[in-house]
Amino acid sequence: MPIFIWKGKNRYGDIVQGQRVVSSEAVLSRTLEREQISVIKIERKKLQIKIPFLQTRKVKLKDLAIYSRQLSVLIDAELPIIQSLNILAEQAKNKYFKQVIREVREDVEAGSTLNQAKRKFPHVFDDLYCNLVASGEQSGTLDVMLRRLAEFLEKIVKLRSQVTQAMIYPVAILSFAVIVVIFMMWKIIPVFASIYQELGATLPFLTVAVLAVSHFVQKYILLIFLGVIGLIFLVRHMRKTTPGRRVFDETSLKLPLFGTLLEKVGLSRVTRTLSTLLSGGVPMLESLRITSKTSGNVVIEDHIMDARRMVAEGKSLTEAFKERKHFPFMLIQMIGVGEATGRLDEMLAKLADFYDEEVEATVGALLSIMEPILLIVVGVLVGAIIISMYLPIFNLIQQL
Repeated sequence: MPIFIWKGKNRYGDIVQGQRVVSSEAVLSRTLEREQISVIKIERKKLQIKIPFLQTRKVKLKDLAIYSRQLSVLIDAELPIIQSLNILAEQAKNKYFKQVIREVREDVEAGSTLNQAKRKFPHVFDDLYCNLVASGEQSGTLDVMLRRLAEFLEKIVKLRSQVTQAMIYPVAILSFAVIVVIFMMWKIIPVFASIYQELGATLPFLTVAVLAVSHFVQKYILLIFLGVIGLIFLVRHMRKTTPGRRVFDETSLKLPLFGTLLEKVGLSRVTRTLSTLLSGGVPMLESLRITSKTSGNVVIEDHIMDARRMVAEGKSLTEAFKERKHFPFMLIQMIGVGEATGRLDEMLAKLADFYDEEVEATVGALLSIMEPILLIVVGVLVGAIIISMYLPIFNLIQQL
């Protein structure tokens, strides 16, 4: 049967819309009238060709933050929740997110709470989001909770951009250097090799080594290209498996320059998430469970879950973190002060702000250190290749 898209007004005067599978437009019109909906427009849905791997089924954190802030403002302005969702669905640029908001609105219109409707889309609205929405609905402070969620997501977006800024520069420089070296080995070095062969020049060890690498690259350039692509896919696949992710996360924390940065990023996420959940009235054990999943690192996640088990046995959060011996002394002290004064959520928020500043300072220091190091590495690599090609020429000149 065909699918029809409809738009109308319910008995409260709110604009509602949706789509249904019915035999004809007349049948849909009569059905909507029985549901006390005044029909404004009905049209048959056009056939859409969908290619699975081209479908975007992700929602960016930035879009989710904007949505949360706008919904908070609309609810604070005392607009009905269904009307607010309608407005946000129309404004959404991401087609998948637009469809998600519409389905959430339809479920709310059918009688579900906003929290229940959002739980149908765990890849968009995670446990943290749904728990805070549920807390807001129960306490009548939904606009406040949504505003807190927007602030939380904005801080996470900023944190991610800082980490990306630290990572993208060295990756870009090293990638460019590898491409240049491969091109030289593939196209430029063979020209020198043919000249030296014709002249019968005596080749030093460095030149022989470079020519051997060049010959290998020429012979197996296709295999090298396929190998690099295969390695990228293998790494991505391994990161999706539990053992592979554990290896990568453990290794990343031990990296000379980036390990400290990634640890601070993880602690910032942990403290900010836990602060947001506790301030929203979510129980401690549930907050710790959700927080462990948002840490972004399996090692930190394990430490949080171990601490959660200790808290479940009756210990304080301070004692649990102290026994793990993997958390910084300052973090444990601040949590202890927070528990003693009954202001744990505020202390955790201050800790999160502190780690955010630490991440920003670390990124700045890393960039200032990495720039000269990378320039030296690239210079030495390219310089060694060039020198190896000119050494036989110097020997020929001396013989003349």
